Amino acid sequence: MIPRDAEHILREVARGYPAIGITGPRQSGKTTLARHVFADKPFVSLESPDVREFAEADPRGFLDRYRDGAVLDEVQRCPDLFSYLQVEVDARPAPGRFVLTGSQQFGPMSRISQSLAGRIARVHLLPFTYHECHSDDASGGSRSLDAVLFTGLYPPVHDRNLNPRLWYANYIQTYIERDVRQMVNIHDLSNFQRFIRLCAGRIGQWLNYSALASDCGITHNTAKAWISILEASYIVFQLQPHHKNFSKRIIKTPKLYFYDTGLAAWLLGVQTSEQLNTHSLRGALFESFVVSELLKSCFNRGLPGDLYFWRDRRGHEIDVLRQRGERLQPIEVKSGQTLNRDFFSNLQDWLDLASGMAIDPTLIYGGEEGLTRSGVRVWPWHDPSWVL
Repeated sequence: MIPRDAEHILREVARGYPAIGITGPRQSGKTTLARHVFADKPFVSLESPDVREFAEADPRGFLDRYRDGAVLDEVQRCPDLFSYLQVEVDARPAPGRFVLTGSQQFGPMSRISQSLAGRIARVHLLPFTYHECHSDDASGGSRSLDAVLFTGLYPPVHDRNLNPRLWYANYIQTYIERDVRQMVNIHDLSNFQRFIRLCAGRIGQWLNYSALASDCGITHNTAKAWISILEASYIVFQLQPHHKNFSKRIIKTPKLYFYDTGLAAWLLGVQTSEQLNTHSLRGALFESFVVSELLKSCFNRGLPGDLYFWRDRRGHEIDVLRQRGERLQPIEVKSGQTLNRDFFSNLQDWLDLASGMAIDPTLIYGGEEGLTRSGVRVWPWHDPSWVL
């Protein structure tokens, strides 16, 4: 098993909460991590029809079988169990007693927080971070940025050395046939798959529901509902604009990103990593990679994903603003390998506006050399330091 950064926070919360919820996309390693950290607990998969039938028909009897606790895998398959779990952990609030895993961020899994408020700690587990997966590539090695963007960071692709194109094709098909049908009644699944591809084509762009709906031939409300489904399944996320109004005319529309660039690249029809070198969305994919890595760093330490972007109507933009207490760290993302003066212009403009609120201005780029220039710390894309 490749060590996961989230293991530390998982062990920490297990010392203080009677229930721990591990949520994340399918195939992100939730089950593997839960079985590793809580190897002494019985493992119970609610994907099994027999087990699920027992839990639904006799929830008290089911939980009584595991009085000392258990790992309950894919617990969103049996949402009625949550209320009975509340009674059980109230009766015996031993730390780390129940570990619940699930593949949906909202819907049934959100009822965990409602039913077990104050009794459960939530840990989000996304696919590998770059440095979990490539810890032996401390210097970047021969692994190219395009190869990383194309392959993505889902554990099965790397654990089993699978062809990423074949794996992502099967992943999307399984996701649509299973998870989407569980969450909502969509009659035309092929249209939903087309919608996902249209989202990939808008990666790193402002989220325009009307344009998405028009291109897909659906209503505005359906587009919003389908985005919520993709968010619930940890396929996409929205980066919100920062609320601080530095220039009086800020953009207030969120931007759309994918948690994994390999999945986005497959949806875009990219067939080889070499094709990415000249692809029109290479910069947007790299931006998505950086934002996702920053989010993983937050989640793996049990922190909220306090990340935003900023743009005014004159075209000044900062790709990422990271909240640092009462101050903000501006982060610019450039996929080019050669530094040039234009890379720093937005940072300098924003620093002039933000004045004393700014801290540690940062540029992450597709090159190999780290340095400090004009007060900005420049990090190569493969250096682990910029995510912390």
